[in-house]
Amino acid sequence: MSILHHAVSLVESSLPRHNWTREEVRALFELPFTELMFRAAQVHRDNFDSSEVQISTLLSIKTGGCPEDCAYCPQSAKFDTGVKAEKIMDLDAVLAEARVAKANGASRFCMGAAWRSPKDRDLDKVCEMVEGVKALGLETCVTLGMLEAYQAERLRDCGLDYYNHNLDTSPEFYGEIITTRTYQDRLDTLKHVRNAGIHVCCGGIVGMGEGLEDRIGMIATLASLPVHPESVPINMLVQVEGTPLAGTKPLDPLDFVRTIAVARITMPASVVRLSAGREDMSEETQALCFLAGANSIFYGPKLLTTPNPGRDRDMVLLDKLGLRAME
Repeated sequence: MSILHHAVSLVESSLPRHNWTREEVRALFELPFTELMFRAAQVHRDNFDSSEVQISTLLSIKTGGCPEDCAYCPQSAKFDTGVKAEKIMDLDAVLAEARVAKANGASRFCMGAAWRSPKDRDLDKVCEMVEGVKALGLETCVTLGMLEAYQAERLRDCGLDYYNHNLDTSPEFYGEIITTRTYQDRLDTLKHVRNAGIHVCCGGIVGMGEGLEDRIGMIATLASLPVHPESVPINMLVQVEGTPLAGTKPLDPLDFVRTIAVARITMPASVVRLSAGREDMSEETQALCFLAGANSIFYGPKLLTTPNPGRDRDMVLLDKLGLRAME
């Protein structure tokens, strides 16, 4: 069987499944670009209204001073990037940001803290934020680092909808990017979140100097989780001076689009988020990502500490493409 016929048969037979092999994922990446786009768009339409985009806003509620050494992250205390360690935000300030996000069309409000893992006193404050944001009628998501099982249950009890914890890359390339926690640590946190009954937001970053096999490995790992993440953010590396990855050769935009398309095909019922890196993407690249099955974006002027397209620019693009915010 030719690569084309094999890959097409994978798409045609794929209701959500959790036993994707790397060979199968590789066959999708190797499809002719137009065929891959067509198949991904087909899967998208089978599972979603292709004219809708879920809009989220991300706020850094505790910035800087993280003890981890993630090579892409300007918030690591190990790198000199000009990002200073700050205290956790006050509840009222967070709720004021959430009200603005809702007024601007966001349906989900995500809160990130630069911790290795939260202390219990920190978790109490986060739970107050989750309860306050939910009272405004927004979905809630937090990313706080590694969690123990009891911490995930505490977040569930306060009403948290989503927990973000990315795998970042393939198991093989992971050690080139992070040494202060293991791949298994990440999988353990995802297990705690899932067992607690919280929706999972989990994806990765491309353009970190990884090869095609690493993008294949990342998608195969995500698509082989016992339950697919409900939300899958695919990030393009935002290079920040002072981090080890500054100066990395950028990923070809079409390779990024391919990654979006393969994520869509292998995780057909997941919301695939066109996440970090949009500030430097052309309208044409973003349009191809939506065609490939991306149906979520972060919007607002900043993603934690890195720039993001402004709301007006995003609304102009969505209008051009005939897309609307998902209710």
